[in-house]
Amino acid sequence: MNTMTAPALLADNGDAEGTNNTLHEPISPDGTPEPGKLYEVPARNGRAVRVAAGQTIRVINTHGTQVCDLWAFNADNLNEFMSMEHLRAWIDRINPLPGDALVTNHRRPILTLTTDTSPGVHDTLIAPCDIYRYRTLGVEGYHDSCADNLRLALKAIGLRQHEVPGSLNLWMNIPFDIDGGIKWLPTVSRAGDYVEFRAEMDSIVVMSACPQDIVAINSRAPMPVHFSVA
Repeated sequence: MNTMTAPALLADNGDAEGTNNTLHEPISPDGTPEPGKLYEVPARNGRAVRVAAGQTIRVINTHGTQVCDLWAFNADNLNEFMSMEHLRAWIDRINPLPGDALVTNHRRPILTLTTDTSPGVHDTLIAPCDIYRYRTLGVEGYHDSCADNLRLALKAIGLRQHEVPGSLNLWMNIPFDIDGGIKWLPTVSRAGDYVEFRAEMDSIVVMSACPQDIVAINSRAPMPVHFSVA
């Protein structure tokens, strides 16, 4: 468990609660990728990447056991972003399937899921982990979180975002029963499984290799994921 200490900042001003290498290791100064280059999102960290309309981003579950929180923002207006509550209403399902458009809080397609080689078990219900979640789980001191990774990844390419939207939690296995109860289970994906999204507008995509190591969603052993843009 990571319980490193870090200076406390106000989350609602767009800053992270703490910091990690996400802030210091962007893929490029403004997040523009080299086409076809394979990039790593290190375990417990995040990365932001610019994906132009018509380009495809591939996100790879390299070890098969890792959840990746994923966000997408309109590159010209960060106040427009991929929204899970709007997505569920758009597709009339809990999880997207290949061919589905993923829509923003303005109900416009921002990404289209084109390929999914995994069993298709993802999550759109659970909020990104944050320092408050880890405190309720008994963590003392600082713990890396997906919420901080989003803020840090954007800040690393010169951007700020006050709101932490709900994320598309790739490969996160949160089954629910007939009574509405949920379970926090390990992924059912395999090493090398990947998803591909086509950008429908110029976008900034942010990924966090989820640092959750207390409940079982990452088999309590966070690992890196990889991505490329073409």
